[in-house]
Amino acid sequence: MFSYKLKRLFAILVLLLWLPIYILVVLNILALFERPSLIIELLVYVILGVFWALPFKALFKGIGQQTKDK
Repeated sequence: MFSYKLKRLFAILVLLLWLPIYILVVLNILALFERPSLIIELLVYVILGVFWALPFKALFKGIGQQTKDK
């Protein structure tokens, strides 16, 4: 559907723009609540750390693999 170079560019933009914005939003939202126990807090960060990438699964699939495109 998209060329490898375009897909790679979108992946870089997601990592450089979306991820830092997502982190700031999550941290600000979590700061509104009372700090939970260490285990609960770790679990929340692990879940949210995986959740950000789910919409971009198709984008990241195949990035970094050698292709025949020049």
